[in-house]
Amino acid sequence: MMRHAACLIAVLLAAGCASGGKLPAPRTQSSIPGAPPRGEPPAYFNLSTTALQAALGRPAFVRRDGAIEMWRYDGANCRAFFFFYGAPLAVRHVETLPNGARSAADDACLNALRVSPPKVS
Repeated sequence: MMRHAACLIAVLLAAGCASGGKLPAPRTQSSIPGAPPRGEPPAYFNLSTTALQAALGRPAFVRRDGAIEMWRYDGANCRAFFFFYGAPLAVRHVETLPNGARSAADDACLNALRVSPPKVS
């Protein structure tokens, strides 16, 4: 038994030396299969909570986690998630389900949710 353990340790050490002792690079968001592409819709980025509510109405769901808030809006064919943080609170990230073709947020979904055009504040 000890002989097998010693062989296993020797093999692992040899494998570590063969790789130059380097660990693989951490995976970034863009390298994760199925991860949405980056990019924020400019019409919503930095909107205050008041301005977003004026544009989309009351959210279906709000979650507060410390200094961060997430608002969810439900449409007929999609859901939109707005993430607020900073002082004062402002939209810093937007995602939709399903995701957009070139960003995490689908413009068609966001347009379908509007009750009025967003106002920058």
